[in-house]
Amino acid sequence: MQRAMSGVPRDLAVFDAGENIRSVVGRVAAKGMADELYDRGYLVVDGTDGKAHYIALNAKVELEQYPVGSVVKARGSAEIRASDKNIAELAVDGLYRTDHHLTMATAQATPTHDPKEVVDAHVRRLEALRRAGIAERVAEGVWRVPKDLPERGRQYDVQRLGGVSVELRSHLPIERQVRVIGATWLDQQLIAGASGIADNGFGGEVREALRQRSDFLVEQGLAERRGQRVILARNLLATLRGREIDTTAKTIAAETGMAYRPLADGERATGVYRRNVQLASGRFAMLDDGIGFSLVPWRPVVEQRLGQQVSAIIRGSSVTWELGRQRGR
Repeated sequence: MQRAMSGVPRDLAVFDAGENIRSVVGRVAAKGMADELYDRGYLVVDGTDGKAHYIALNAKVELEQYPVGSVVKARGSAEIRASDKNIAELAVDGLYRTDHHLTMATAQATPTHDPKEVVDAHVRRLEALRRAGIAERVAEGVWRVPKDLPERGRQYDVQRLGGVSVELRSHLPIERQVRVIGATWLDQQLIAGASGIADNGFGGEVREALRQRSDFLVEQGLAERRGQRVILARNLLATLRGREIDTTAKTIAAETGMAYRPLADGERATGVYRRNVQLASGRFAMLDDGIGFSLVPWRPVVEQRLGQQVSAIIRGSSVTWELGRQRGR
């Protein structure tokens, strides 16, 4: 760990997936093999809490998905997801409704808070739980969930992910996020008010990057300074994501000669999955319908269908993939 930190002073900690009830967010400082016999790797994460963390990964987790310098979030099996708790609390007679959640989130909204982004994140979690047989989609925006959803969700994560879950939050180092057009991890921290970020270590670097990012957003007309405060534009993430997708789509259209077909919220996209595109806003799948192409939020489950026809429904920043329905002759 000391070698990975190149002599930079940090408090050192070993992440215990069974005991840690708090997540660790930070920059990948180093990675390697912890146990070659059982194909287990490790990460050294320079955390936003000012500490360096050694994280032993589950067996057969590919180290290539965590570039050095990228931002990750590690979560232990002892932690119940906040989204699962929210869904269970909002459910009435076992039914969770997105319109009800959106109303509640809108009532609690602030100028820097996008209620639709919050609901979309919960829908993505419900899609994963639906595939596991824990939740059921009754109708558009209506889900049937069990009373013990938080615990069953935790057990599902333990079974699927093993002792620790490490999520790639951004493949870009924070210094490259400062002036990029796209919905970045830094933007998410600005919206959240930089909560839980220390003033020292990597946390201090993040705070400086947030200051620079705020200046950039002001330059772009997406934020406004009022004294010491920075007021972010409404729907900031959606605006940045849309601008990046439009720019990328023009580049792909020029390369392929195909027309770009933007998708409206709730619209179904159908086509052959040609490739994925990694953007600052995340990874997107290119679907070719024979006339034009669309860019749809990518999920790992779709990668096995490369070159095949798939369908997806877009809801804000979330997506529901339909992979089992293939047309016959």
